[in-house]
Amino acid sequence: MRKMFAALLALALAGLAPIPAQAQQDASAPRTRFVHLANGVPGVLYEPAVIGPRAGTAVFIMHSSADYLGFPGCTELAKRGYRVLCANNSTSKSGVSNDGVLDQVLLEIKAGVSWLRSQPGITRVVLLGHSGGGTIMSAYQYIAERGVKACQAPEKIWKCPDSLAGLPAADGLMLVDSNWGLAAMTLFSIDPAITDEASGIALDPALDMYNAANGFAPTGSRYPAAFVTRFLKAEGARNNRLLAKAQALLAKIEVGQGPYADDAPFVVPGAVLFGSNNKLFSQDVGLLAHTAKPWPLIHADGSVTTGIVPTVRVPENVRSPSPSLIKGALKTTVRNYLNNYAIRTGPDFGYDEQGVHGVDWTSTYASPPGNVQGVSAPLLVLGMTGHWEYLAAEEIYGRAASKDKSIAFIEGATHGYTTCTKCEPKPGAYGDTQKTTYDTIDAWLAKPGRFTR
Repeated sequence: MRKMFAALLALALAGLAPIPAQAQQDASAPRTRFVHLANGVPGVLYEPAVIGPRAGTAVFIMHSSADYLGFPGCTELAKRGYRVLCANNSTSKSGVSNDGVLDQVLLEIKAGVSWLRSQPGITRVVLLGHSGGGTIMSAYQYIAERGVKACQAPEKIWKCPDSLAGLPAADGLMLVDSNWGLAAMTLFSIDPAITDEASGIALDPALDMYNAANGFAPTGSRYPAAFVTRFLKAEGARNNRLLAKAQALLAKIEVGQGPYADDAPFVVPGAVLFGSNNKLFSQDVGLLAHTAKPWPLIHADGSVTTGIVPTVRVPENVRSPSPSLIKGALKTTVRNYLNNYAIRTGPDFGYDEQGVHGVDWTSTYASPPGNVQGVSAPLLVLGMTGHWEYLAAEEIYGRAASKDKSIAFIEGATHGYTTCTKCEPKPGAYGDTQKTTYDTIDAWLAKPGRFTR
């Protein structure tokens, strides 16, 4: 009991303790209005039915590619009293797994932040990045705070353009089940069994994670350590070959020897980044199974315990997508690949039960763990234990430079924050995880003195 009280007190001090119901805003349906941010960049502003003191805080939500105009956070945070701008970027397409050029998306985030800054009654702007949104929102804040010299630094695979100078910084950043970034998710999705970069058909059976001889089972795999080591070593090696190939092609394009004057197609079989495709840890829940350090875990009844946080997820994905162009291949261009999807790995690249190693997080700004090293604004990091992306929260938090930073995990929540009912040991064990998540965000945003603007 004493330990639980201490954990609750610590969370309250950090601004993460649930706010009493009587202190919450009117829960009536929010008001909405369309906002035109730029050509092809639609937004919807959600405002609370009753404008109160929290309406001075605007939360800006955008994903790297998906349609987020109706994302649940738009309504849930507006119900709790905040203004919320939910927007799509010019490359957002529902059901399409490949993203647009990161640099263009960052300019579209600028349009959203600038618009919010111009609105009467809004005194602060806080970015929320979910899943792939963690990449674009963390990259935006990183460049806004540090300037273009940071994203043009020698270690960056892709040097950002001068057009990103002068981005207006937000007052805070929330990465709520952000993944490790578009570049890292591409790395984790690369199928090392591919034997021909021009085809997804021919696979090396010794590296095929869907081969029963390697430990695969449709109900959940437990891959032998030797196979895991072999698979990840080959995955890292293919990643570096693809990087070298893209850089060589860009060099040819820039001297007029490419197939086109401006860019070239770049199709990577067996490397589509979204979903559980080709990720060992999606099938083997013994990989990325728990945090390395103890952290606050928020339970269904609102109580908080501090300890090593385990995943409660179940195995996913039982069929190789690599033979499919539509479902399995990353379909992009040379420039877009280097801007969005490329990251450097070392010879020690891999992951185990508690995290990822051997990745050069700062080699790209398509990387939340790299970006937060240059962010000083208040930072909230949350992980959902009903999905494998939850463990990115520990990596991000551990590397974050913000003096005001908070981390917690929501027990039994899916990647979309809803309750993972198939993960529950008994019905109702994890409660309403969506409510728990947004109550936690609300508490963090509402902490007195958190924002000074």
